Amino acid sequence: MSRHRSMMSDELKAEIAKELGVYNTVATEGWGSVSARDCGNIVKKAIERAERSLNNG
Repeated sequence: MSRHRSMMSDELKAEIAKELGVYNTVATEGWGSVSARDCGNIVKKAIERAERSLNNG
């Protein structure tokens, strides 16, 4: 069992990675090969989506 529980679903992470153009790296080399900058951008995009859904809900 993992020490850290993921807050984002794998589907959401993959969808955002595709939007940002880094999914090819994930698919071929795994999440460990994605740069810290790109991971930060994925988190930033997920936060923006969550804020948008809160404001529209």
